[in-house]
Amino acid sequence: MQQSLAHIALVVRDYDDAIDFYVGTLGFDLVKDEYQPEQGKRWVVVKPKGDGNASLLLARASNDHQAQYIGDQAGGRVFLFLQTDDFWRDYNDYVAKGVVFERPPKTADYGTVAVFKDLYGTLWDLVEFTEET
Repeated sequence: MQQSLAHIALVVRDYDDAIDFYVGTLGFDLVKDEYQPEQGKRWVVVKPKGDGNASLLLARASNDHQAQYIGDQAGGRVFLFLQTDDFWRDYNDYVAKGVVFERPPKTADYGTVAVFKDLYGTLWDLVEFTEET
């Protein structure tokens, strides 16, 4: 049996603001942006550049209950891990683009890592592993 993680739903406040951040600021690719008339919403998928398969489904909150979790889908923990082949290239690029880092870069046994916030406050690790993890 083969299985893989396809999409991770990330609840966002606004599709276009989220696309601007993930594509314009972080450099992700916009895979799909299609209106779903039967549901009155858009199917918006972005993914980091590279050969990875996992992507983010940017899901606009459709009610107050969903909206309360925007930026806090992991209860204040790091939620997503963005692996890079060049930590300092991406770190410096993100800082120049105004990305807010909550924790400064550090080197650990597993690699180099820093924690940043997305536009809604969701915490991410930017990480370059010393070995594929």
